[in-house]
Amino acid sequence: MMKRFIKQPYFGIFLVATIAGIALIFLFIMPNVRSVEGSEAFYVPTGTSTEAMIDQLDKEDRLVSHFTFRLVSKIFLTDKVARSGKYMLHSGMNNLKLIMALRSGRQTPVSLTFNNVRLAEELAGKISSYIEPDSQSVVTKMKDPLFCAQYGLDTFNIMSLFIPNTYQIYWNTSVDKFFEKMEEEHKKFWKMDNREAKADSLGLSKAEVYTLASIVEKETLINAEKPDVAGVYLNRLNKDMRLQADPTIVFATRNWELKRVLHGHLTFESPYNTYLNKGLPPGPICMPEISSIDAVLNATYHDYIYFCAKPGGDGAHAFASTFEEHVQLAKSYRQWVDKLEDQNK
Repeated sequence: MMKRFIKQPYFGIFLVATIAGIALIFLFIMPNVRSVEGSEAFYVPTGTSTEAMIDQLDKEDRLVSHFTFRLVSKIFLTDKVARSGKYMLHSGMNNLKLIMALRSGRQTPVSLTFNNVRLAEELAGKISSYIEPDSQSVVTKMKDPLFCAQYGLDTFNIMSLFIPNTYQIYWNTSVDKFFEKMEEEHKKFWKMDNREAKADSLGLSKAEVYTLASIVEKETLINAEKPDVAGVYLNRLNKDMRLQADPTIVFATRNWELKRVLHGHLTFESPYNTYLNKGLPPGPICMPEISSIDAVLNATYHDYIYFCAKPGGDGAHAFASTFEEHVQLAKSYRQWVDKLEDQNK
């Protein structure tokens, strides 16, 4: 009888421990994130309460058992406000791993890429597609003279702060922190490859190099030509000539479909019209590729002052040192265009 009495309590303890172990496994170890293709992002906006975040997981049907997750969250997610960010939910993820990620704010960075934009609104739209702040909050900063002045820039050339590339950044980065990040990357870029010293040797500021590069960017798609084109514009600047760059007319008129700049376009009143105004325009006409920035910094030294498209339609240009030579080159190109149009009639 005594032995049986002793065994019964041990059996009870074993049974309770077993049930507790199963419960712990069920609560913490068992996969609880619904199967997804590899992983899916879960966004927690800034200022979201912990309770609202838990409800969001339920509404988005991210969990197999919302009940078990809520039980575990009662123990570990004690803060009233959730940690904002972008979190990756992996197929088969258990409650413990999910809780630890949300509790620590261990979010996944995003790869933010921007290039090939003309206007602040376009750039802001691209940026806001990667991070939490909306495009209007980014544009507002870019249109604020006092804010731009913090970076030694103005509302015309603030885009020169942005070097086209791909950057790792957190989704919940604020607008101010984002601009600080861009300033850091801007400084790194200009310190590399002696770029800052090269700009100084040209007598141009970094923003002016960026602006000239934006014109070069729109003049030619052929990277090998870019230093030659940059050299032409630098020669014009040094001779105090008007740049007379057709892409600045396109930007001034905002007529992005304009294929040929005609005489009537040249009188369009705008600070970006380099046919009317001497020197560089007040800011870039697009975000230039790094190849265009480096083309200005490493421009070819030559005596060319003019260039025009070559016959053939491959985008290449012919360069000239005198106006007379330029007239002949332009005439050859027009004849080729006229002949092509006649053939297509």
